[in-house]
Amino acid sequence: MLVILTFLPSLRAGDIEGTIIIQRKLTKRKVTPSADFYQRGAAVELGSDPDQDPLAFERSHVVIYLDGNFGARGNNTAELNQKDRRFSPDLVVIPAGSSVSFANLDPIFHNVFSLSKAKSFDLGNYPKDQSRTVTFAKAGIVFVDCHLHPNMSAVIVVTPNRWSTKADGSGRFVLSDVRSGTYTIVAWHRSAGFFRKTVHVNESGHATVDFTIPLDEDGIVQQARQ
Repeated sequence: MLVILTFLPSLRAGDIEGTIIIQRKLTKRKVTPSADFYQRGAAVELGSDPDQDPLAFERSHVVIYLDGNFGARGNNTAELNQKDRRFSPDLVVIPAGSSVSFANLDPIFHNVFSLSKAKSFDLGNYPKDQSRTVTFAKAGIVFVDCHLHPNMSAVIVVTPNRWSTKADGSGRFVLSDVRSGTYTIVAWHRSAGFFRKTVHVNESGHATVDFTIPLDEDGIVQQARQ
């Protein structure tokens, strides 16, 4: 018996590269109460950010991802620790289906909770060296806080697929191994909200897209909670 095999050409994969352009500071200064407000047991020094260009900070807090439910779901676990009375890091990006572990590394009690539409939970209060893990089945923006320490806040961006990243301090980003086709690419910043563009990855396997993230006319930024 003669068997004829037909091989279909595969779609080529390439990179989507781009730049986040931010020309003004977006994040409002956070005012933290004195340390005495937090002394419930051992004294814990409040952590501080390393010296960084304010605009580099803003660019590095932009998440970029492809919109759409395609590709395999995530199954990895990211870490969002509680250290020096802060969440570290303060921004985590995971694909839907992945988990985040919340370890308490301070010698005081901490709490982790969220009232976000994408995922609502309250892990209660727990001491040093204990951890809790939450799985995020649905894409969305999850704002995380601590009942015991109002200055503590972080964001988990749950993306609909594995093509996601954060920009670096210069604003550069790359989404790798994207098959040729037309996509909606999304950029999100906590203070500025969502920005969307259409991008076409051609057969040569490459595309370029830039985002300019502005303030409104009055210089007032509304937080993009959902």
